[in-house]
Amino acid sequence: MILSTHSKSWSDNMKRFLWLGALFLFTPSAFADPMDDLIGEYEAYVRDASPEEAARAAGEAASGWGNVAPEAVADRAAKAAALRDAIAALETERTTDQAILKRLLTTDIDNARLDTARIPFTGDWGFQAEPVFAAMQTRITSEAEGDAWIARLNDVPRYFAENVANMRRGLATGWVAHADPLGVMTDQIREQISDDPSASGLYAPFRNLPDDMDPAVASRLKTDGLTAVANAISAYRRALAFIETDYAPHTRDGAGIANLPGGKAVYAAAIEHHTAGAGYSPEEIHELGLSEVARIRGEMEAILQEIHFEGDFQDFLVFLRTDPAFYAKTPDELMGRAKAVAAKLDAILPDYFGKLPEHGYNVEPVPAAIAPGYTSARYVQGDPEEDRPGTYLVNTYALDQRPLYELPALSAHEAVPGHHLQIMLAMEMKGQPRFRQQYYATAFGEGWGLYAEHIAMEAGLNETPYERFGGLSMEMWRACRLVADTGLHLYGWTREEAEECFNENSALAPLNIRNEVTRYMGWPGQATAYKIGELKILDLRHQAEAALGDAFDIRAFHDAVLSKGAVPLDVLDDQIHDWIEAEQMRGAGPDTAPETADAP
Repeated sequence: MILSTHSKSWSDNMKRFLWLGALFLFTPSAFADPMDDLIGEYEAYVRDASPEEAARAAGEAASGWGNVAPEAVADRAAKAAALRDAIAALETERTTDQAILKRLLTTDIDNARLDTARIPFTGDWGFQAEPVFAAMQTRITSEAEGDAWIARLNDVPRYFAENVANMRRGLATGWVAHADPLGVMTDQIREQISDDPSASGLYAPFRNLPDDMDPAVASRLKTDGLTAVANAISAYRRALAFIETDYAPHTRDGAGIANLPGGKAVYAAAIEHHTAGAGYSPEEIHELGLSEVARIRGEMEAILQEIHFEGDFQDFLVFLRTDPAFYAKTPDELMGRAKAVAAKLDAILPDYFGKLPEHGYNVEPVPAAIAPGYTSARYVQGDPEEDRPGTYLVNTYALDQRPLYELPALSAHEAVPGHHLQIMLAMEMKGQPRFRQQYYATAFGEGWGLYAEHIAMEAGLNETPYERFGGLSMEMWRACRLVADTGLHLYGWTREEAEECFNENSALAPLNIRNEVTRYMGWPGQATAYKIGELKILDLRHQAEAALGDAFDIRAFHDAVLSKGAVPLDVLDDQIHDWIEAEQMRGAGPDTAPETADAP
């Protein structure tokens, strides 16, 4: 057949169309997900704000600290608002990514709008503690890493000066800390001031240089390191002088922020941030706390009846707080007991989880420089990319305030199956952007930590009635937090009023109670996240047990809760209900399962 001119023209055009179509199909951008582009923009935004993240992305060691000057904060907030609007407007099936990014950006926007940088510390944490923890985690394996730590130390004066300027603005606007959190922060600053830079914890990375490092390089790094540490110490001295002379005389009278200018708006934003997706008002949280206190108190009273204790509840608390049998005699003994409990917890994990993290954790004492005002224990996350294990920190200061009967619950919360398990599994997630691996929704993370205490109790690690009471006391601690935090920052309570719940209902040692309430005074809203998150996880477990009956698998449930890393509580609710439906569908079998289209 001979083609006509018309037919040939049509044929050529069709070929061109098919060629262009094929080109389109095999062009990567043709399949680009707009969410990926926005995630890329978010990651660039984070790198711009965080020298640590910028260095990590470049495969280098961090050499500075973030810019917290008002102009920089405002600029980032403007970028965050534009990016949040773009993410919110996107129609996407990646709703978890979308929800988390919106919350992360909203936090930055709110912090700038409310100018929370005017109080840049919570008490045991803040700009004054960041170099100390950075030094703990810094390992110098090369000349470049040594120079990076030197540069970072030399940047401390600039970073501290920006934070001090923010505190000055707080003075001018009536947004100031209470004397008690300030006192903890000030003590931490004093601990870092030394006439001998080589004795400082900031110099520690230079004490353990590789044996095979060129001696000349090692010598130079140590010499330059001493100078850099001295520069950092000078910043601590200037910060202390400002606090003692200018700031301390003008601290706020109220224990909470209820009566500060804009205090209730800041508190509402803090509650929303820390209880992400829970949907409670501060008033509702207060009432929930009172209800939980009453419930747990009943369970504690039952143990007194079980052991036939001769005396009332307060007598029993005095007994627990004062009997030497419940306390370690040396720091080494406390650390040994903590490690033994951690080993028992490690052993039960396969009974409760199908998936476990590849990276382990260490058990170490809280650094002496910060221990006096520090909480009983804390988890410091590791990093799989750097092959750095997590760390379960145990406070060995004031041993008569660290009861051994708390160790099962404390270890379960901070190590496994609590923070280490949850955080490291999230960081080891494959195919997820870094913000998903790093995201820490307080109510999810701390709620999981408190729920982990239930697992320890369920597994029988609270072996004696005293340890079971200690576990309930730890839970009471978190219930009282709901009452105390809202009391301080919503209702304007005094410190004494906030401490009453703990003194009357828990076996917490007096020093711990004081340190804890000081922490709540300096960190509004954070303390409410624990109970709120735990109750959500427990509720979802009960729903799953009811829906699945004998088919309920505790290992599968826990894996489902942790499968997507930390998420807001409303996202977790959808996630677990989807899992329940999938389990029901799987259990229904081929005869009753709905028809699905064949996979391509």
